[in-house]
Amino acid sequence: IMQMALLARFSLASSEGRESSLEERHAGSDEQTSEQSTKEAFQASHFDSDSRVRLGRSSVNDNLPNTRQLDEECDINDGMIRVPGDRTNYSSDASGEVADRGLSISSAPQRENVILPRLGHVCMEGPFVQRQTSDKGFPRIISSLSMDARDDFSAIENQVRELINDLGSDSIEGQRSATSEIRLLAKHNMENRIAIANCGAINLLVGLLHSPDAKIQENAVTALLNLSLSDINKIAIVNADAIDPLIHVLETGNPEAKENSAATLFSLSIIEENRVRIGRSGAVKPLVDLLGNGSPRGKKDAVTALFNLSILHENKGRIVQADALKHLVELMDPAAGMVDKAVAVLANLATIPEGRTAIGQARGIPALVEVVELGSAKAKENATAALLQLCTNSSRFCNIVLQEDAVPPLVALSQSGTPRAREKAQVLLSYFRSQRHGNSGRR
Repeated sequence: IMQMALLARFSLASSEGRESSLEERHAGSDEQTSEQSTKEAFQASHFDSDSRVRLGRSSVNDNLPNTRQLDEECDINDGMIRVPGDRTNYSSDASGEVADRGLSISSAPQRENVILPRLGHVCMEGPFVQRQTSDKGFPRIISSLSMDARDDFSAIENQVRELINDLGSDSIEGQRSATSEIRLLAKHNMENRIAIANCGAINLLVGLLHSPDAKIQENAVTALLNLSLSDINKIAIVNADAIDPLIHVLETGNPEAKENSAATLFSLSIIEENRVRIGRSGAVKPLVDLLGNGSPRGKKDAVTALFNLSILHENKGRIVQADALKHLVELMDPAAGMVDKAVAVLANLATIPEGRTAIGQARGIPALVEVVELGSAKAKENATAALLQLCTNSSRFCNIVLQEDAVPPLVALSQSGTPRAREKAQVLLSYFRSQRHGNSGRR
């Protein structure tokens, strides 16, 4: 028990320190820098599951919310933990990245900083440190692990072991009941998640993603989503070969199962190496299908997962080839409520030639100019970053941007936008001037 508690403590500590390292890990080239900023937006991690923690707005840099902030805003309904979803900050440089709705982005939850749901009164950090909620709702630290907490932990493990017997049984009713109970247990706190994984539930849950029973499949994928809030569990889920079964759920599940599968892939992609495995496993096409045909929540889960995948250069081409651009441009309609998220992904895709071509073909330029004029602060940053990529790499796109009357909103942005937005707007306006003077000289 002490070893498991120490593991939980280590997982939490490493998760909470991971957000600050994300930007550093992706710093380097100009493309990485811009992707970082966009990532700033999306890394807000969006989670939503039975414990559905939709990580809302996360930025790889200063914009990432911390765990305590998210915990205070969590709302628990029907066994599901929800973090308010429209907290996205998308920022982007000439190439960019983003994160949406509360989770981590490194190897675990919150956009790899673990964003944990409200902890209640259970022991979290291990045998020497225990976090409990005070009367005012703020965590307080208590030294030593109480006997009651140890007894609770043992009771949870005993309960999980009994449920695991049902998971592996041939009874549909038994599997339904067991997956439902594990799903609810995993939503409550980090200690439960560690205990469930230590008892060997992950492999069985992954196997049940192929269940022909829709409710078992939904419960299993939601339980994995809740379990993935732990960094240790993120690794265990991927090592259990869960990616292909999660893609199967994306393609065959009911609407909620598809949503939670996309959210789980996002959670797993917080770990940088997993973005490679997920992209190469064929997840992009079903995510794009969900982006185009899913429920509103499914679309948000899909765009968040795609944003995270688009941080990796090799996944950008896959996203473009899957015809994501037309859906992303459609989602730039303010009525869809996903402008910030869509623009963040576009800013990443604008860093490759095929992405710029697809943006032009999907009539994305007028939409980007409109965002520069009317969007949120972060959306303006990302839209300007995308326009900068389009204009500096194509005289034809540059002319289209000018024809859309982009100069007035860019001038306004260069004077009153965020520091990054002002910088990009000034660079773009300077580029317009140099092009005009160059054309004058040639005459």
